[in-house]
This record gives sequence, C-alpha cells and structure tokens, in this order.
Amino acid sequence: MNETTERVLNKLLDQHRREQGNLISLLQRIQDTFGHIAEEYVDWFAEKLDVPASKFFGVITFYPKFRTRPMGKNTITVCCGAACHIKGADKLLDAAKEALGLTGDEDTTKDLAFTLQKATCIGACSVAPVVILNKQVHSAMDPVKVTKLVKGYEREEFLGYL
Repeated sequence: MNETTERVLNKLLDQHRREQGNLISLLQRIQDTFGHIAEEYVDWFAEKLDVPASKFFGVITFYPKFRTRPMGKNTITVCCGAACHIKGADKLLDAAKEALGLTGDEDTTKDLAFTLQKATCIGACSVAPVVILNKQVHSAMDPVKVTKLVKGYEREEFLGYL
C-alpha cells in the first residue's frame, strides 16, 4: 500500500473514530472514497480497529451496494423488475455480457471501460424492457439493440480520442 492511500485511510479512520460510526458507515466512506472496498483496505481497518476482517466481509456480502471490485468508467444497468423480466430482461443481460466479453460472475470489463448491473426496478414499466447506459434510459430494448448500444458506444468513445 502506498503512502497516499495510507494517508487517506488514516483520515477515514480519524473521521470514523470522531463520529463513533458503525461498520456500515465506515464501509460506505471507504467505497465513496475509492469506488470499491478492496481486501487490503478491509485488512488495514480490521487491524486498526481490532475487528475481525470476517465481520467486515459479512456486512459487505450482505448488502448488494457494496463492491469489492472497481467500477467501470461506463455503467450499463438492465432493469429486472416484473415488467422487464416478463419482456426478456434475462436475454438483455446475456446479450450485454456477450457484447462486453464478460464471463461467469464478472460484471466489469478487464479494461474498466464498462460495468454491467441489474436493477430491481427503475419504474419505467410502461416502456419495458429498459436498459440504462450512463443515466440515459433506453426503452423497448431487445438483445440486438443492447449489442448495438454497447458496440456503438464503444465506437463513439474511441472516436472521441481521435
């Protein structure tokens, strides 16, 4: 761990102690600061607070909003609520995973360009199924449209660097 990271962790620890916060609030601060909760951060805080790392990981794995891996620059969210599910959200997830080259339980591309997420419901049932790319809602999606959306966005991103 480098000096800068340790300095940041010490600030988070001081804030946690001043506010007498709980484990959840500490984990939220870590994730807000770094974008995810790395195992090395957990080990560092476990040692400093004399709290078993397993207690940290118990909380992290219980709450789905905590991430142990970095997020991608772009986020693709597939709504999996009732209306979207009935209209094929699972096929949209499969198409997005394939287009991004994700396998198994991977949710972020190796180059950290994209993270794929599932949402319980985003409240756009009348235009289901829905995919959100970086806060932009795309309605009435199908697997072909999802693939084109991902591939088209990758091309726009590439062209933006030229």
